[in-house]
Amino acid sequence: MADEAEEESNKLLPTAGTGGGGGGGGGEGFQKMASPPGEPAGHEGFVQPSSYLRRPRGQSRAMPPPAPKLETAVDRDQRRGLQSIRAFLKVRTSYDVLPLSFRLIVFDTSLLVKKSLAILNQNGIVSAPLWDSKTSTFAGLLTTSDYINVIQYYCLHPEEMSRIDQFRLNSLRAIEKDINVTPIETVSIHPLRPLYEACRRMLESRARRIPLVDIDDETRRAMVVSVVTQYRILKFVAVNVVETQLLRKPLRHLNLGTYKNLETARMETPVLEVIQHLVHQNISSVPILNSDGVVVNVFEAVDVIALIKGSVYEELNLSVGEALQKRSDDFPGIYTCSIDDRLDTIFDTIRKSRVHRFVVIDEGNRLVGMLTLSDILEYVLLEGEGDDHKQT
Repeated sequence: MADEAEEESNKLLPTAGTGGGGGGGGGEGFQKMASPPGEPAGHEGFVQPSSYLRRPRGQSRAMPPPAPKLETAVDRDQRRGLQSIRAFLKVRTSYDVLPLSFRLIVFDTSLLVKKSLAILNQNGIVSAPLWDSKTSTFAGLLTTSDYINVIQYYCLHPEEMSRIDQFRLNSLRAIEKDINVTPIETVSIHPLRPLYEACRRMLESRARRIPLVDIDDETRRAMVVSVVTQYRILKFVAVNVVETQLLRKPLRHLNLGTYKNLETARMETPVLEVIQHLVHQNISSVPILNSDGVVVNVFEAVDVIALIKGSVYEELNLSVGEALQKRSDDFPGIYTCSIDDRLDTIFDTIRKSRVHRFVVIDEGNRLVGMLTLSDILEYVLLEGEGDDHKQT
């Protein structure tokens, strides 16, 4: 058979010879194999091994597909929980998030910066929509980042400090260009659009809140209805979606939060130095540690407003410890968690408390990482999004 001949030809064959004492081929020597046509003499009896390794052109060995990863019960529940949250956000609108009664403060862009600071402090708020009365249009959202930009500007141009009382909100664009920072937030959404869409827009623009802008039926002009924050959205989910209880994976098994290259400070660190960290890293808080790396507090961007109220910018020369003593009595406090805490317990905390971030610590209260509401919202919307077609 041909297969048998091929198998035999793989064996090393000895050269032909004579039998013991015989003459002309009467012995029991092996038969000499002829050289293939075109093969030089001296290669008789050998077959090149590479010929058996080559495959005909056009043929390749297909790699076996990787074995599918087995889905555990915890994995399945986690996926079902995320799918339920997304389905909920897609059928609810931003109107649904608003409380039964609320007040809205809108600033005209011609308002003085120092007056806007006073209004924010009097009403206990940290942001406000902007309105351009000349064009009757929505002009963006004023946040603590804009006041920090003003501080940065006057640090670079101290000779302008005497003019700060005459500075108006419509000059913020010029400041942004001068110090080369992210422009004022202008993203908005119609209040009847799905809440899921509002969340995606916030993630894309890295905004922590989004104004709801409607069209007046009579004038056909835009009007600001309210502002929805990440905290309000996540609390809305925590209250209404029972499937958050299925999110039982601990943080250590999730790609959730920041655990490397964290900016930190000490109680004796100057406030202006911490502000530099906030601006350059585009973050909203800096953990405060003692000499042993233990978390003792957190300096937040909103703490800046309490320091510059009444346009008293000299207090920016204070240390972090001195600045934190000026916090209002209704400060919600610092919330911590461990790397082994699960997302269901974190949602439970959001449901019960006014929390905007979690400091991740170890058993000795030393800093491990930071978990923000932006991190949670991004995980809820994007983690395994392509798997939503799977059956629950």
